[in-house]
Amino acid sequence: MADKKKVLVTGLSGLVGTAIRGEFEKRYELSSLSRYGTEGLDDAHNFKGNIAELETMIPAFEGQHTVVHLAADRSANANWESALRNNFIGVYNVYEAAKQAGVKRVVFGSSQHAIGGFYQDEPYKTILAGKFDEVKRPFKLIDETVPIRPDGYYGASKAYAEGLGSYYSEFHGISSINIRIGWTISNDDPTTNGGGLAMWLSHRDTAQIHVKAVDAPDDLMYTVVFAMSDNTWNIFSLDKAREVLGYEPQDNAGEILNLDRAMLERDDTDFKQHEEDPETY
Repeated sequence: MADKKKVLVTGLSGLVGTAIRGEFEKRYELSSLSRYGTEGLDDAHNFKGNIAELETMIPAFEGQHTVVHLAADRSANANWESALRNNFIGVYNVYEAAKQAGVKRVVFGSSQHAIGGFYQDEPYKTILAGKFDEVKRPFKLIDETVPIRPDGYYGASKAYAEGLGSYYSEFHGISSINIRIGWTISNDDPTTNGGGLAMWLSHRDTAQIHVKAVDAPDDLMYTVVFAMSDNTWNIFSLDKAREVLGYEPQDNAGEILNLDRAMLERDDTDFKQHEEDPETY
């Protein structure tokens, strides 16, 4: 593995981590940082630590080229205490550990919840409700130029992390690529609700955009991009992801809802693998 880029992923056992793992194992010398360890990795690449405790993270960061930071309290309804510890403090610790260890790039798992206030507006409100026959086309897609409008402490933590990445990029020379992930679903089935048809990011496209971010030119020092599949009911512009990262989504959530199917428990953002452990978005 001497000729492979060394990449550390926090939250590798979560939804997004699971979706990217196969491609990452083929392309990179992959390591994991988690509280409980990650199944299937040897001890030299299987670090244990807590993102809320900086000193436990440093050994995992040493020698890494890129850190992909996915671990967080992924609940869209996270309370302040959990968001503060796992998301706000956690991402600060990631950038600080990267600075101390000489990591070149942080790829951050941001979220569309950083601008979730727009979901109160039309036509996005109607689309997310799955009332597609009431929507008139064309409508304006949300792009990266819109102001921050978080819809909770979780969304606010993602917006904060994007700002923190800008600071560490400009003043500490760490490349910061922020991916506003739509909705990666455990069984890759987005058809249970309108939000799925609008926001779905398939496992294949999840892996692609994270690979594109890791492999982006070294002189790409800071960017924020939306990441969804090429969905018929997409409410986000993918132009910047295409232009800056070369992202070309392969999948489409389609136009048909299957309301008889229930969303799986793991796809509820309040579900945690371990009650005391942050998962991944």
